[in-house]
Amino acid sequence: MSFIDYIANNYEQIIRLLLEHIKLTAISVGFAILIGVPLGILISYAKRVSKPILMVANIIQAIPSMALLGFMIPFLGIGMVPAIVAVILYSLLPIIKNTYTGIDNINPQTLEAAKGIGLTPFQVLTKVQIPLALPVIMAGVRIASVTAVGLMTMAAFIGAGGLGYLVFSGIRTVNNNQILAGAIPACLLALFVDFLIGLVEKLVTPISLQKGENSQKKKKRGIQKGILAVTVLAIIAIFALTTRTNANNQRVITIGSKDFTEQAILGNLVADLIESKTDIVVDRRFDLGGTQVCFSALNKGEIDMYVEYSGTAYLSTLGHTEKKDKDQIFDIVKEEFKSKYDIDVLKQMSFNNTYALAVTEETASKYQLKKVSDLAKIAKTMKAGTTFEFLNREDGLPGLQKEYAFTIGETFAIDGAPRYTALVNKDVDVIDAFTTDGLLKKFGLTVLEDDKGFFPPYYAMPIVRSETLAQYPEIIPLLEELGEILTNDTMLELNYQVDELQKSPEAVAKEFLQNQNLIPSE
Repeated sequence: MSFIDYIANNYEQIIRLLLEHIKLTAISVGFAILIGVPLGILISYAKRVSKPILMVANIIQAIPSMALLGFMIPFLGIGMVPAIVAVILYSLLPIIKNTYTGIDNINPQTLEAAKGIGLTPFQVLTKVQIPLALPVIMAGVRIASVTAVGLMTMAAFIGAGGLGYLVFSGIRTVNNNQILAGAIPACLLALFVDFLIGLVEKLVTPISLQKGENSQKKKKRGIQKGILAVTVLAIIAIFALTTRTNANNQRVITIGSKDFTEQAILGNLVADLIESKTDIVVDRRFDLGGTQVCFSALNKGEIDMYVEYSGTAYLSTLGHTEKKDKDQIFDIVKEEFKSKYDIDVLKQMSFNNTYALAVTEETASKYQLKKVSDLAKIAKTMKAGTTFEFLNREDGLPGLQKEYAFTIGETFAIDGAPRYTALVNKDVDVIDAFTTDGLLKKFGLTVLEDDKGFFPPYYAMPIVRSETLAQYPEIIPLLEELGEILTNDTMLELNYQVDELQKSPEAVAKEFLQNQNLIPSE
């Protein structure tokens, strides 16, 4: 019943994301056909290039999808373009190979007969080879299309939308209903795509080669054509509905966020406040990934602003290592972001979401753990599950082990909420956390005191492209007012409402702003 309730409460979002998913998949497969079929024809004639082309297609197929997306982000940015390019590349191999196989396996006597009646090479290709190879070509398209539906869930990782948004959000918040709300429509869409391409396969197969009486076959083909025609019209309608258009006189700010609960809440808080208090329209590009993805998008102008953390900007983005206090770090970040990137850093918010180590109450009681120094004494016997960033950053586990002179026995990289699940299930003994994580409250974990003050301050602070801020200076007092009321306890409670009470970040943000009388109640 909880799953049905989730669907009932979020059906509009699910439908919107499903339409986005269909659009992205259709574009990707369409371009893959336009590229793959000519390449397949080419290698069937020019045998010398067949091995290099197929080798490249095979290599691309073997590259992990996340790695390919990560590689393309610096070149293509975020959003639809890199997601579509990635899926096109993954879809090429079956289309190229089946096109080549279909043309290459045509009976040589048939080709000789075609030449004997005076057909030119181009006419032989278009009137004989392609028609005879079409069933095999469409089998390759069918494989590519079904695979593309699944791969397109990765589009959400870089802000392109689609059903993957629900899957990633559900994993992040340990919300199985949300995961299923994204996974089930994706599975049904894949089955429907398989059915549609199957119809095309039958239509391109000569009627004389199909089983049954001619009258029945003609009737079936009429029904099949009707289904395909309706589908094409539906896809055209989806493109029209999902294409974003902004009037020339419309004022728009694109706001991004990283891919965890607090960032989604902050993004919605900022977006709702701006839209309510000004005539600015907000284009929301949330759950974009980690720091580098968001900052790269901001620096390239793909988004106009997002909420960063002072310690992350100071250590990870700017590469500083010296210990500084809260105000010193903020001043350095503000000055260098402006001089190096032409990005303005606005006033820090009131909460400090710094790193922490967390254990279960059972583990804390068993080993008398209250602070990180206590953990250092037994660290060699412990298993740690940490995010990829924490495992590799100098302000994460490497620097922490140096500061406290210990070495963890085993480490596992587990991004997002699954590391909390691993801790509760006793697969690991200690995890990294943020001090405002709602999952700390959800699972009743013990946060170890950083008694040597290793972790730097991580105060939230909006960062905005200078060009955008000059155009929309009215957002400054709004964001400062919001920052004043977002304390550690407040942020922890908001995160808890998403992570444990399974509310959406959109609903939590709107309700908080209304309760604070920052936006009018509906």
